[in-house]
This record gives sequence, structure tokens and C-alpha cells, in this order.
Amino acid sequence: MPERVLVAFDGSPLSERALTYAIETFPGASLTTIYVINPYDSVLDVESGGLPVAEDWYDDAKNRAASIHSRARDVAGAHDVDLDSVTEVGKPARTILDYAREHDVDQIVMGSHGRSGLDRTLLGSVAETVTRRARFPVTVVG
Repeated sequence: MPERVLVAFDGSPLSERALTYAIETFPGASLTTIYVINPYDSVLDVESGGLPVAEDWYDDAKNRAASIHSRARDVAGAHDVDLDSVTEVGKPARTILDYAREHDVDQIVMGSHGRSGLDRTLLGSVAETVTRRARFPVTVVG
């Protein structure tokens, strides 16, 4: 049974299912949710919104991360479980794997994909990359 479980959490319904799965499947484990701020998103924001958006993208991303962590705590609280939440910046798959290695994670749990549209494709590739490159068990919840 894993002692340290990392749950990739982006606030999507599948990430909520992944968190619930981790809570129910690994009741004695220390749980941490991770949200990765992807700098690539700033490029998309600038192209669609111009320079004013570029100046605020990181603050907006940190605010979005705080809201997502709050949702994760709500899901855990509904199960009377405490969890830690972290925000990292980088390429999502690499950042999740690096965090897991650096913090001796025993298990990663994540949704099969995140949001919809283009983001769904990008996040689907994150789950695939994490699964292929991890040196420890990864559970993908669909």
C-alpha cells in the first residue's frame, strides 16, 4: 500500500474522480494534489488578448491555482481527509514526474484528460506521458 500519493488535480470532473479514487483506495496514505501552471498558456493568452493579458497572466494563473486547490480541499473534506496541495510551474508531465521523484511519491493518480477542446488534447497527452515515463505506479481514472 502506498504511503505517499500524488494526485494531478486541475479542477476538471475527471481530476475530482481521480482524487476521490485516491481517497477511497489509499485511506492511510499521505495525499498531495499538484496543479501545474504551464507557461505555454501565457503565449496563448497573449495571442488572444494582447499585451495587457501578458502582464497579468501569472497572477491570474496563481489565482486559478488557489481556486483549484480550494476545490480539492472541498472534495477531501467531504471525505474527512486532509491533504497537501502544491502549485508548480513548468511543462505539466515533466513537472509532475519531477515532483514525484523529488518527494518520494509511491503512486500517482490522475484523470485520463482534463478540460475540453484543445486543453483536453494537451492534458490527455500529459496522462500518457506520465504513464509512460514514471518509474512507479500510475493510476489513470477515466
